[in-house]
Amino acid sequence: QVQLAESGGGSVQAGGSLRLSCAPLYVHGTTCMGWFRLAPGKERETVATIYTSGTTYYADSVEGRFTISQDNSKMFLQMNGLAPADTALYYCGAFQGCTGLRWSGRNYWGQGTQVTVSS
Repeated sequence: QVQLAESGGGSVQAGGSLRLSCAPLYVHGTTCMGWFRLAPGKERETVATIYTSGTTYYADSVEGRFTISQDNSKMFLQMNGLAPADTALYYCGAFQGCTGLRWSGRNYWGQGTQVTVSS
């Protein structure tokens, strides 16, 4: 089972920034990738998705603050203006297909990286 690997999590104060990375890209013919987060007591939230074309989609909760991008080997999530509500386990996924923020088909996941934002 292919497993993705995230890095870049940590602890920051409110208003700070972090940059997450995920590799490898587009394993086994997947066509889109995304960032997700899971906070205690909450449902998993899709943060952003990116397609091989470079098209991106964002959750309303992070629009304007987070930026998803990719280069030849990794996917990134630049997180600016972090708030305590952004505290969660962030993990990446690669998917056979996506429609906006929704994924379908074959799916591959990382184990996550913790982001903690203090007030």
